[in-house]
Amino acid sequence: MTTPLIKTIPILPFGPLNAFLVVQAGRAMLVDTGLPGSERKIGRALRAHGLDWPDVALTVLTHAHIDHAGAGARVQKLSKAPVFIHQHDLPYCEGLAPVLRPTGRFGRLFQKTGAIERPFAYFTPDQVVQSDDVALHAYGFAARIIATPGHTPGSQSVLFENGDVIAGDLAASGILLGGIMLRGRPKQPPFEEDTSQVIVALEHLLSLGATRFYLGHGGPLHARAIAAHVAALKRA
Repeated sequence: MTTPLIKTIPILPFGPLNAFLVVQAGRAMLVDTGLPGSERKIGRALRAHGLDWPDVALTVLTHAHIDHAGAGARVQKLSKAPVFIHQHDLPYCEGLAPVLRPTGRFGRLFQKTGAIERPFAYFTPDQVVQSDDVALHAYGFAARIIATPGHTPGSQSVLFENGDVIAGDLAASGILLGGIMLRGRPKQPPFEEDTSQVIVALEHLLSLGATRFYLGHGGPLHARAIAAHVAALKRA
């Protein structure tokens, strides 16, 4: 199998919010869909690589907050490809208000804007993941979906055989939601439902050989930075 190409789709300028296009052997996988209306940016990213919506084999949602699943319904309709969500985040896709536990002052201020709690086009994904490890070879990708709860109960990551991993909001980097500056310095995202689970999830990915972490906010970060982040979380 050829090595997958992972391309960041900047949903907002300067890296505060990312979705990802993965290309392997002429097929496309989308990981996260960004805010409502982001399907236009995703379409442009596909065309930049000589692809279009029929070339999308699947979409994986790392979790179901509006900034990662907000365009999910449109992507599902345009691609006609299965959308994967973990069973524990399915209620968020279908309209349940997310649980927001701020990790610091920025999270508390951000929560007051109501941005994460805004409604979006709720929908039911096609594939509800119920196991901790799902191989994606049948879709043409040298990758697995790994359950990595903590940021939300149903957070999941896409781990590739070469050690790359798209880990959603298990960690973040930089200032102003991952953009502008200090993108190589790991930190917690503004919200985290269960930090103890995040620690376990990050350690699990490291134990599976993850070497480079692509993130929804900021990044990418190398394994040594993630290991340092885990150590800091344990100390806290």
